[in-house]
Formats: sequence, C-alpha cells, structure tokens
Amino acid sequence: MNEGSTVIMAECTSLQFVSPFAFEAMQKVDVVRLASLSDPELRLLLPCLVRMALCAPADQSQSWAQDKKLILRLLSGVEAVNSIVALLSVDFHALEQDASKEQQLRHKLGGGSGESILVSQLQHGLTLEFEHSDSPRRLRLVLSELLAIMNKVSESSGEFFFKSSELFESPVYLEEAADVLCILQAELPSLLPIVDVAEALLHVRNGAWFLCLLVANVPDSFNEVCRGLIKNGERQDEESLGGRRRTDALRFLCKMNPSQALKVRGMVVEECHLPGLGVALTLDHTKNEASEDGVSDLVCFVSGLLLGTNAKVRTWFGTFIRNGQQRKRETSSSVLWQMRRQLLLELMGILPTVRSTRIVEEADVEMEPNVSVYSGLKEEHVVKASALLRLYCALMGIAGLKPTEEEAEQLLQLMTSRPPATPAGVRFVSLSFCMLLAFSTLVSTPEQEQLMVVWLSWMIKEEAYFESTSGVSASFGEMLLLVAMYFHSNQLSAIIDLVCSTLGMKIVIKPSSLSRMKTIFTQEIFTEQVVTAHAVRVPVTSNLSANITGFLPIHCIYQLLRSRSFTKHKVSIKDWIYRQLCETSTPLHPQLLPLIDVYINSILTPASKSNPEATNQPVTEQEILSIFQGVIGGDNIRLNQRFSITAQLLVLYYILSYEEALLANTKTLAAMQRKPKSYSSSLMDQIPIKFLIRQAQGLQQELGGLHSALLRLLATNYPHLCIVDDWICEEEITGTDALLRRMLLTNNAKNHSPKQLQEAFSAVPVSHTQVMQILEHLTLLSASELIPYAEVLTSNMNQLLNSGVPRRILQTVNKLWMVLNTVMPRRCPPLMDITLHMLNGYLLASKAYLSAHLKETAEQDRPSQNNTIGLVGQTDGPEVTREELKNALLAAQDSAAVQILLEICLPTEEEKAKGVNPDSLLRNVQSVITTSASNKGMEEGEDNLLCNLREVQCLICCLLHQMYIADPNIAKLVHFQGYPCELLPLTVAGIPSMHICLDFIPELIAQPELEKQIFAIQLLSHLCIQYALPKSLSVARLAVNVMGTLLTVLTQAKRYAFFMPTLPSLVSFCRAFPPLYEDIMSLLIQIGQVCASDVATQTRDIDPIITRLQQIKEKPSGWSGICKDPSYKNGSGDTGSMDPDVQLCHCIESTIIEIINMSVSGI
Repeated sequence: MNEGSTVIMAECTSLQFVSPFAFEAMQKVDVVRLASLSDPELRLLLPCLVRMALCAPADQSQSWAQDKKLILRLLSGVEAVNSIVALLSVDFHALEQDASKEQQLRHKLGGGSGESILVSQLQHGLTLEFEHSDSPRRLRLVLSELLAIMNKVSESSGEFFFKSSELFESPVYLEEAADVLCILQAELPSLLPIVDVAEALLHVRNGAWFLCLLVANVPDSFNEVCRGLIKNGERQDEESLGGRRRTDALRFLCKMNPSQALKVRGMVVEECHLPGLGVALTLDHTKNEASEDGVSDLVCFVSGLLLGTNAKVRTWFGTFIRNGQQRKRETSSSVLWQMRRQLLLELMGILPTVRSTRIVEEADVEMEPNVSVYSGLKEEHVVKASALLRLYCALMGIAGLKPTEEEAEQLLQLMTSRPPATPAGVRFVSLSFCMLLAFSTLVSTPEQEQLMVVWLSWMIKEEAYFESTSGVSASFGEMLLLVAMYFHSNQLSAIIDLVCSTLGMKIVIKPSSLSRMKTIFTQEIFTEQVVTAHAVRVPVTSNLSANITGFLPIHCIYQLLRSRSFTKHKVSIKDWIYRQLCETSTPLHPQLLPLIDVYINSILTPASKSNPEATNQPVTEQEILSIFQGVIGGDNIRLNQRFSITAQLLVLYYILSYEEALLANTKTLAAMQRKPKSYSSSLMDQIPIKFLIRQAQGLQQELGGLHSALLRLLATNYPHLCIVDDWICEEEITGTDALLRRMLLTNNAKNHSPKQLQEAFSAVPVSHTQVMQILEHLTLLSASELIPYAEVLTSNMNQLLNSGVPRRILQTVNKLWMVLNTVMPRRCPPLMDITLHMLNGYLLASKAYLSAHLKETAEQDRPSQNNTIGLVGQTDGPEVTREELKNALLAAQDSAAVQILLEICLPTEEEKAKGVNPDSLLRNVQSVITTSASNKGMEEGEDNLLCNLREVQCLICCLLHQMYIADPNIAKLVHFQGYPCELLPLTVAGIPSMHICLDFIPELIAQPELEKQIFAIQLLSHLCIQYALPKSLSVARLAVNVMGTLLTVLTQAKRYAFFMPTLPSLVSFCRAFPPLYEDIMSLLIQIGQVCASDVATQTRDIDPIITRLQQIKEKPSGWSGICKDPSYKNGSGDTGSMDPDVQLCHCIESTIIEIINMSVSGI
C-alpha cells in the first residue's frame, strides 16, 4: 500500500518547487527579494509577474509605479515572457463561451463523449499538438483537458482515480503547461475555481508540482486551497492512494509556506480528516524547531489529540493508529512509522547517558548508599520525560498501540530511572509507577522484573527524602502504600481507578494483568504486616483540607481500616487518627468523614468472631477535652485556641456518631459478650455543642456535609438541643439586629466584670439602678462574650422573684438567658418563661435517654439461649414489654408535667381575694366578640390583661399546645385523668389544638365513672361554643342522648350529682346548635317529671313547678317577659331546706328559662 506514496514522492523529485523565500516574496510583492531569485526560481513565478506588469493596477501610487518598473526590468531578459504575453493576448471571453458550450455538450452526451468544441479533431497526440500549436490553441488544449478531468472528478462520487495525461506528464512541456494553467485560472476564475482545479490536479501525474505553482502565482489563495483539499479529503489518508496523494500535495504546499503549516494542521483536526497529514506537518515542524530540553511539538500535538476533551477527535486519531498497525509491511515512508521513530529518538535522547543493565544486589546498595550505577535523570529532562510517559500511555491505552521490543525496552529504562527530588520528580515517579501497573507487558523477562523490583525498593527508601526535599505533601509513598493495601484486600478495580486517575486518562486495564504485580507487592515488597507498621509511621498531613489534592496518608489509613489490617496485626492507629483530626482546616477534606465512620466501626465491631477483642481503641475523654480547651470564653480567648474549629467539629461528629453506633449495635455486642465503653455524660456537659453548631452553620459551604450530618445526629440523640423555638431565637440573636447592637457597644459595656454584676445583684433589695445598667450593657454583647457572666446571672435569679423588682429587669434577664441558651448547656433559673423552656427541653431529653437506655440494656430481659430453645414466639415478649413500659413511663411523665402546669394556672388564695377568676382568659376573648361596650367596661376593672397570672396562663397554654400537637395521645391521657372544671374555659380558649378532644369525647363519656362523664360533657360544652362544627353537633347530640339514658338508670343521689353540674352545659349546646333545642327541652321536662315522681310527700310543692315547666315548653314566648323579672327568679322561696329532687327541679326551671331567654333574644 505504501508503494503509491513512494511513486508520488519520486515523480516530483526531479522538479524544482517554489522555495519558501520566493513564496514569501510573492506574498509581500517584495521586488527586492524577487530580484534576488535565480532564473529557475523566477521562471516558476512568471505568469503572475507578467500579469502584474501588463495589467492595469488598482494601486496608482508612486511607489508601486517604481516597483512595476523594476518588475519590467526583471522580466526584460527572460525569453519565456514572450510566450506568456502571447497567452494573455487571447480573447478570453470567446474562450469562456466555447468552454461553456463544451461543458453543456458533455453534460448532454455524457462525460465519456469524445466530441469537443474547444479542440477540433486532433491529428497527433496532445504533446505534439501542444508543441505545434499557437497560444490560443494551447489554451484550448489545456482547458479541454482540465475540464474533462474536473467533470470526471465531479462524477466519481468520491472514488479516487488516476488520469493519465500527456500534457501533465511530459517533462519537456511542464513549464509551458504550467504557464497556460496559471493564465487560464487567473483569467477565467468563474469557470475554473481554484479549489476545483486543485482537486483535479491530484488525479494527474506531477499534480503536486502543478498545484504548488498555481498557488504560488495566486498566493492569496493558499488557505482557501488547503481548506478545500482537507474538507474534501479522506478520514484516514494512509488507507488509500487518493489520501496519500492529497496528503503529499498539502505537505508540499506547507513546505512552500511553512508559516501556515500549523494553521493547516488545525484545519486537519477541525475537520477530522487526513490524520497522517497532521502528523507529517508536526514532524516537519519538530525537525525545524528542535529543542533538546523542552517538550517537543510532536508530543504536545499527539497528546492533545488523545487526551483532549473532544471524543470525536480522540476516536478519529485512535483509528489512524490502529489501522496503521494492521499494515503488514510498514516502511519508513509511513507517517505512523516516522512518528514512532521520532518519539523513540526523543525518548532515547533524555535517557541517562551512564546506565548499567547489571542488577545491583541489595547488599551492594547497603554498603555504598551514596554510590549507584543507576544514573539519575537530569532535572531539565524530567518534565519532558513525564510528557513522553503520558503520551505512550495514551498511545497504548487509548489508541491501542503495540510497542515493539525496542520501544518497550527503552520505555522500561526511562520508567525505572531516578529523577531528582523535585515536585516534577515526584510526578514522574508516580506516572512511572502507574504505567508499570497499567502495562505490565512491558516487563517480560526476569532481568526486567528484577530491575523493576529494585526500582520499587528504591522508591520506598527515598520516599521520605523526596517529600522533605520537594515540599510535596502528597508524594508517591502514599500511592505505594495505597496500592499495596488494595492488593492485599484484592480490590483490583480500586487500583485501576487509582491508575487512571493518576495518569489522567480512562484506559482499559484487565484485572488479570495485575496478577504478577500483585504477587510482587504482597510477597516481596509489601507484606500486610509491613504495610500496617509503615502506615502508622507515616506523618499526618499538616493543615489537611480539600485544597490538598492527590493521594495522601489519610487514603492509606482509610483503606487499612476498612480491611481491618490494624486490628489483625495489633497495631494501634488511634493516636494517628487523633493527630490527623487535630491537623485539619477548611475547606473540609472529603475523606475525613468516611475515615471517622470506618474508625468507629473498627472500635465496635471485631475483625472476626473468633477474636472478639480484635478492635481499635477509642479516643480518650482527656484527649477529647483537650481539643475544646479555650472554646468557652470571649472572642479574645477563642483567638488563642490551639485547635481549629474544623478539628472541634470533627471530634464532635466522632463522639455523636460513636454513641449512635454503640446504641445501634447493642444487640450484636451483647450477643458477642462485649460492652464497649460509652462516653460519660459529664464529658458531654463540658462540650459546647450549641456553640459549635452555630459556628458550623456559618461555615456550611466549607464544611461540605459535616453540618447536615451533625444536625441529623443531634435530632436523633439530643432532641432537646434541636427545639425549633431555639433556632428561631438564634436567628433573632445572630441577625441584623445583632449587628446594630454591636455598633452601639461602648467601652463601658466591655469593662463590666462578673464581679461587678454580683455586687449589683447584692444591692437589689436597696437599689435597682446599678443592676439595670449593667444588664442593659450586657445585652449588647455576643453570646460567647456573655458566657463568663452566666454563673452570676443564674445563681442570683431567685432574688428577682421578690416583690418590687421592676419588670424591665425581669425581661432583660430573660433575654440574656435566651442568648446564653444558644451556646451553653442548659441551666434552671426560676422564672416561668425560662422554666417552661427548660421543661420542654428536659422532656425531650428524657425521651432520648430512655430510648438509649432501652437499647443499652436490651440483653437484660432476654432469656438465655438454652432456655428458649424450642419455645417458639417467646423471645420477643420481654422486648415488647420493655417498650410498652417505656412508653407508659414517658406518658406518665408528660401528663404529670401537664397537670402541674394546669394547676399553676389556678389563682392563688391571694389572687382569689383580689377577685381574679381562672376563666378570665376565656371571658376576655369572648368579650371582644359578643359583649357590648358596657359589659367590656365592667370587666376592665375586674382583670388586667398584663397581670402576672394572665402572663403565666398564656405561656403555659402555648407550651401545652406544642405538646398536644407533637403527641395527641398526651391530650387524651390528660383529659381522661381530668383536671378542675374551672380551667376548662382557659384551656379551650387558650390552647388552639384543643379541638382534637372531639375525637375521644365519645369514649370519655362511655367511661363508667360518673366524674369522667361529667367532665366530658362540661368539656364538650365549651368546645361547642369555641368550635361550632358539624362534628361538634354530632358529639353534642350523642351527649344529650347519653344524658337521657342515664336519667333512667341513675339512683336519686347519683342523679342529683350528675345533672346539677351538667345542666348548664345544655345551655351551651343550645347556644352553639339551635337544632338541639327540641331534644334538650324534652330532656329537661323528663328530668323534672322523674324528680317530681320521687317526691310524693311534697306534691303540692312540686306540682306547680311541673305545671310551669309544661307551660314553658308549650308557650315559651308568653313566659319570656316574666322570666326576665328578677322577682320571679327569686320568688321560689328558700330552697335550702328542700331535698335534692326539689333543688334539681328548680335548677331545671332556671336552665329552661335561660335557654328561652337566649333563643328569644336571638330571634
């Protein structure tokens, strides 16, 4: 296949081409340079020069007039000018018309027709006709031949053909034919586009020479011709004769104009055509621009094609390499062969000059450590060597190049050379090592394998020296260690990923090809025990962050922890991990959290069941506390912290994750009879968790996923630190208002010491001024700056409960405590708002504690395995019971807290004496809606909206609402337990979530206890007023029916006890739901009749009441006026001596009258 290319080059060897000097002179119309050309060089440019001399110029300047005279003087002595002048004297318009007619005739009769309008019947061959013809006929002969070739090209559909033509082959008339060709194209550009002419010339002998002359005489067309030839070219040029001819023609053009060679190469890559041309142009450029030390253009160009981001280009060039290798006989004329040879020469040029292939024995090396037969790689060659290694990796791994024995030998020599201790040297060693792993076939003989082993041993010994000298923290030592660990754990895919990542390319590596390297690593160089012992001695990375890339000691330790190598060989890794956590900074390195997780797993889970003690040691409490020294204090103290906030957050993440994992693995550990130690509660009390979380919140972008992970752990294990109210408070404390307060901060505020605050509190019984002033100044401080004052504040709060303390002081102390609550562990000051805040936190903490305790002690109630064999279904019994007991305890705890809070809402004896009513909240709410202005005026004097009881009631109702929403079962339990009925107006109006009681009131009414039934009906009456909903109506109707049923079954005493407190509820039912009026009135008449029947001895007293009740039912409107008369209400006489039935009858009558009044006033 390469013979055609040889012929192409040979056919033009005897011809003289336009030199770069001459072409540049033509481009710039440099007459001085043109005058210096030799006659043979000038002869090639005559068509253009003659046209310039004869044609009227567009440039009318004086300078061009002078240049034109010089050109005429230059042409005056050349004989061939006369023939060119004769060619220019022809009528080109008539010639173009005849050519157009011939084109039409050929199109009509077919391309193979021998008819010609331009040329009549030829008597002789084209060469003789050309010799004997005058200028017009010569033009017609060449034009006819050229048009015939161009027509055939257009009809060939891309298939290459070779056209034999005497005009373009005869060496005697080549120059005259070239003159005619150039004149024709210049005078008939529309008929003969230069790109089409160039395409046609590729199909004739000496076409490249004609093409160069044509372009040299039209120098401005160079880029147009090159782009056209490339665009019409083949994707793989060396696979066909046409591709090779096109490549050679373009190569000749670029030799004529070398300044545009790289631009033409860019066109090649852009079109993904003619890869051989791109390489050939690069080879020509490399030879002209040879550099001994720098990376050559050939290496850069091929590396860019194979390692660039354009997959299309990569595939295109890879196909060129693969196809080139498939040719059986690859000669020196092949562009691929030339490229490989040039690369090999460059590789051999940088190899150490003094190199012995003798294998050095280990003993010899130890005896003379400073003397080695292995010559080092020169520092100026290291970068070039790295570039060559990456290029060969890309050629072999991406393009599928199969190296020859010579290439493989020289590559191995380069890879095992020893660079200087510089960052570039570290990079070179890493690349060499990964290339050995990726292409193990380069090592084929025992001598080569021993050479590799010696080089790897040298790497291990020199790793520390390289790291200290080069200043690169991520050196090849970590990579060696990491690969060794991967080999020991048989993670071959991880090694492949590591190799591809280091080389910077995705190549296919078969895991089977790593088998020999695995044997060498695991048995000769890095045994597992050596790996673990070496890993502990590797220094930690200082200021480890995500900005430090590459393979670090942390990657090695992580893999060893995953494979449990440390526990297997009893190597302690705790100190190394602790030191690395201390040496961290932002942005957070992504390997830190996985390292902590796998370390915790190695602490809790043994490496094997046979050896349950094979675990790592946890970080001690003393080491943990030392991390947080200096955190508690003002800003000045925190500036002196020894450890970064990153280290503190990571240690906090470790503690929380450890405790969570310990609970999650409780059953597994109990089965293995292991009880790892949990961190003490006193340790957790000393860690400012909330302060650290606040710091992490401001560094979320730099901490990656650490902030969200900490929030998850807190929400699960420390819910009392994740109260929503606290977060809202923190937003207020850390928002814009806080910045404004800082602007108001004065030196006086900073100068107040905790001692001065204590003295001010001591003077509270006498004066409030000083403590008020200090407290106001303290509100301008940040949360961390307030920490030193916390003890004084909390220890003196009991003094603020005394009478006479201004409310502003209480509000300021409350505000300061809320600020401190964002950064400090909780304390218990005796103020209601703070107490409720604390109560909520402790209830949440108690839930988390009991859940953790249940997991920790899960093995205590589990029957032994010997006792449970064959007892199906009995093993889960204790667990279910323990869970139920825990839930019962939590419910009792929450309900007790609610009952205590409700009791606090009752007025004290002193408040009762002042006329404060417990249902003041309800009546004040209703007064806004239902009462008139006069009624409002009456109540304003009775109760002050800002009284202490009212404030306490509001705070308690807010907390109870949150508790009911969080767990509706608490509301159900509390109401089944019951509480004073005088609190019902308060709870129903003050707790928005009380409507959930409608769900369980039917169940509460169905209880056998009379007290619960009474409480349910009273509760329902208030709910109906507050929530007049369809659901309330159905429950109220149920309550009326139940009351009617109870009337028939209750004894006299129980009847009195039940109906006396519940009859007023019927009024509320009627007020909320008028449709119940008939049923309620019937019920009241029935109650009255039953009571009258039991008082036979006092019929005369009862009968009038029954009669009135009946009349009231039948004619309510007639009684409405009488009922409003106060004398009527009091006219029933003294009922104190009456029995229960008589009292109940009077109560019924009052209830009916109230309902009638309500209905009449409503109408």
